[in-house]
Amino acid sequence: MSRVGKNPISIPAGVEINIDENNLVTVKGPKGSLTQKVDSDLKLTIEEGVLTLVRPTEQKRHKAMHGLYRSLINNMIVGVSEGYKLQQELVGVGFKATNQGQILDLSLGYSHGILMEIPKEVSVVTETVKGKNPVITLESIDKQLIGQVAAKIRSLRKPEPYKGKGIRFVGEVIRRKAGKSAGKK
Repeated sequence: MSRVGKNPISIPAGVEINIDENNLVTVKGPKGSLTQKVDSDLKLTIEEGVLTLVRPTEQKRHKAMHGLYRSLINNMIVGVSEGYKLQQELVGVGFKATNQGQILDLSLGYSHGILMEIPKEVSVVTETVKGKNPVITLESIDKQLIGQVAAKIRSLRKPEPYKGKGIRFVGEVIRRKAGKSAGKK
């Protein structure tokens, strides 16, 4: 069996799961609602607050789908009950981040500022404290969407290995390289 797929998913209090005849899973919780179409070969069963996925055969495709959809449904349950939060910091002299609603305005050392529209499903907050790097905080119930938005923001100025300047996740460690040697004798 798939090691991921065979794990049962416990459903927390306040989360409601509906499965229709087309294997469309709808998860509702205190923070919102998410839907996901599940492969028609897989069977979903809910018993005593525990959701399990069962695959019909040991085919490679069924094994792959088993683990994939178990992870997607688990991420949906965590999202509607707790939500996801990502923080990114801007490291570099003169790097700034501000937002007005869902419009993120970034100054990243280019000759122009970068305006980026954030999807309405993701809430964005920017924080600038004197003496510290500016921080962008993203919050959402959709793990895939928040990860995609964070990756897009990071791609605007990836951390470089010599000085460490760029956009990085809070707590991320950047492998540093030594520069040129001081002179050879």
